[in-house]
Amino acid sequence: MSYENLTGRTAIVTGAASGMGQATARLLAAHGVRVALLARRAERLTELAAEIEADGGQVLVVAADVTDQALVDAAAERVHDGYGLVDLVVNSAGVMLPNPITEGRTDEWQRMLDTNVAGALRVIRAFTPDLMAVAQDGRTADLVNISSIGAHIAFPNYAVYGATKAALTYLSESLRTELGPRDIRVTNIEPGLTSTELGGHIDNVELSNQLDGMFDALIGLSANDVADLIAYTTSRARHVNLRQAIVLPTRQA
Repeated sequence: MSYENLTGRTAIVTGAASGMGQATARLLAAHGVRVALLARRAERLTELAAEIEADGGQVLVVAADVTDQALVDAAAERVHDGYGLVDLVVNSAGVMLPNPITEGRTDEWQRMLDTNVAGALRVIRAFTPDLMAVAQDGRTADLVNISSIGAHIAFPNYAVYGATKAALTYLSESLRTELGPRDIRVTNIEPGLTSTELGGHIDNVELSNQLDGMFDALIGLSANDVADLIAYTTSRARHVNLRQAIVLPTRQA
């Protein structure tokens, strides 16, 4: 598919070391977007950057943890020094750590809250001034948040994860009321079962095996499927906001 309207834009993609973030960064770069890669694992970002550059893309590696405000601020400064203003922000960093609520895994709860909710807010805080300036200049400005179908559908043992994604979905909806009048598009994407590294974070063997069984039965989405949706959404004419997208494997009810 062609995404001509993306050429010449500048994006920051969080969670770019793997999964949907990595796939999105690769696809945007292939269509002429200057991409800043943000994630904790610098070595993974360096490998991805080498692939993008080998394919003729423009890329900047920015190793940072979205749970640390100082690191996010420093990352924003590095992006501004290298690229100037960002006009496309993709919040893809996330962690999924399911366990029964009765286990009381406060360490997991805090990690999901810090990454999935507060981490997204830190990135939004850092780059919203860019989006405002770009939009005021008459150019396209996009904020894309990657939520989850778990924001709407309750799954046993995923209570805190689902709650963080519900918060992100609500945040996106609320931000539209603030940023839409400023010509900044806010898009919330809620994937269903998708093949990423999220499942690898699960230390509960029973739940991990259950997730594997779901993939076999439902034929889950790939990260590239979600990246394709992001590229399509952000390449529309600037007055068109595809505000909410739920994307599921066909077999997932």
